[in-house]
Amino acid sequence: MNQLNWGTPEALRKLLCEVVSWRSMTLTEGERNFPSKVEAKLRRLGYFQDNPTHLLLHNADQGRRFLTALYKHPNAKETIVLISHFDTVNTEEYGDLEDFAYQPEELTNLFHERLDGLPEAVVQDLKSGEYLFGRGTMDMKMGLVMHIGLIEKATVEQWPINLLLLTVPDEEVNSAGMRAAVPKLLELKGEHDLTYKLFLNGEPVFSQEPGDENYYVYSGSIGKIMPSALFYGKETHVGEPLSGITAPYIASFLTQKIEWNLSFQETAMGETTPLPVTLQQKDLKLEYSTQTPYRAAALYNVFLMERNAEEIMDIFEKVAVNAASTCNRAYMDVCKEHSIDPVGEVHVLRYEALLTHAINKLGIDFVEAIKGAIHANSEWDDREKSFRIADTLIIQCQELAPAIVLLFAPPYYPAVNSSNNELITQCVEYVKEQGLAKFNLPVQQVHYFNGISDLSYVNYQDDGEGWSVFKSNTPIWGSGYSIPFDAMKELQAPVLNVGPLGKDAHKRTERLHMKSAFEEVPVLVEGMIKMMINN
Repeated sequence: MNQLNWGTPEALRKLLCEVVSWRSMTLTEGERNFPSKVEAKLRRLGYFQDNPTHLLLHNADQGRRFLTALYKHPNAKETIVLISHFDTVNTEEYGDLEDFAYQPEELTNLFHERLDGLPEAVVQDLKSGEYLFGRGTMDMKMGLVMHIGLIEKATVEQWPINLLLLTVPDEEVNSAGMRAAVPKLLELKGEHDLTYKLFLNGEPVFSQEPGDENYYVYSGSIGKIMPSALFYGKETHVGEPLSGITAPYIASFLTQKIEWNLSFQETAMGETTPLPVTLQQKDLKLEYSTQTPYRAAALYNVFLMERNAEEIMDIFEKVAVNAASTCNRAYMDVCKEHSIDPVGEVHVLRYEALLTHAINKLGIDFVEAIKGAIHANSEWDDREKSFRIADTLIIQCQELAPAIVLLFAPPYYPAVNSSNNELITQCVEYVKEQGLAKFNLPVQQVHYFNGISDLSYVNYQDDGEGWSVFKSNTPIWGSGYSIPFDAMKELQAPVLNVGPLGKDAHKRTERLHMKSAFEEVPVLVEGMIKMMINN
């Protein structure tokens, strides 16, 4: 048998440290260069030297690429897709240790000299010697490293099943990599006559609550959507405040009614989504002046389990109408008290209604020119562009004001769940039994991965047209952002997430449990795949 490059815990640890050292923060040059480095690693394998077209780089967006590596057994159609992302969040929080954020061994040693500045739980983990610190160690380069080890072993041992490694950029922002990969997965399926059996992600285990030390496998992934609002009031001078109505005043009513609103919360299979919160609220004035702020925007975070975009927009609209009514009553009371005429009532409308009104008034060419000019601004991200399109349209349609315009801002992660799938039940039972038998590791099942993942873009279930409401109320749909819903529906195979144990994702104390990562989880996943071969 050929010698394995990454067949031992020590080799996996060394590979992880190297892969972590390839800086790949989202939207940086490092992220653009990362997949070619993975490709170079995999090219060392005899299988990909013999089958060079099975290892490919594909374009995503903004010069970024994703990688596919297909191990195909000559007599197999059934295929497991191994999914990971390679981008990381930024590292400013490391302070004067930022240069070491991508050097796990060095950073872990340096933290031993900084115990006084660390939380007690982190100090205990450091002293245990069981954790490796660094940006991307947990989230989620170990998942990719584990998949590299699995595909190498499959090629050497010639497993009678196909493995398709897929690693993508941009999971941390818009999942542009995974959204671009969906049609490519369909293309590869047809080209190589594959039958997708399982979409297996390697995202790390996230604690369910502070101090949680349990190990979980996830048979689904929570959804996320961002209902957002543009508030358009009536401008005035600060010396005549009652001659207008400010957008922050209007916004305050909706934000109070959205935050922690139970009507957005879902419970499924004994699990409950976190409550909605505001991710951003701001006025859209670009400079200081004594003109009151009459345009503002707010971005709200809502988690999903079984609901779709249409259902969320219906709830959002109901809450917004209630907020506008409360706002109008409070405003009318002020006007009555000061014996002045109100500037009007705040109305609620969806973005699609604003767009239709603007097209009827201004013409489609004028509206498209507005959108094109905003898309051309490279300094604005997708959220800002969404607000600016709605803002510019309502400036041209002030007869609709004062108003709350309801819209969706990217990204949207549909919820996905395979808990009731027979194969998933078998896989979960296998990991539970073998976890205890081999490692004395109690394994628990969670039905929805709570960290959000790229699994949201496969195995899409929507009996109706719930996604069309998202499409028609997302201002940048089709220009700067889209989701391949139809292709996602065709990727029908169950989902599962089995990854290493770690703690503090997106914090300077991000760390990976080494025994879990290098010894336990790779063995459990390999065994699970071989169990599927034999069933």
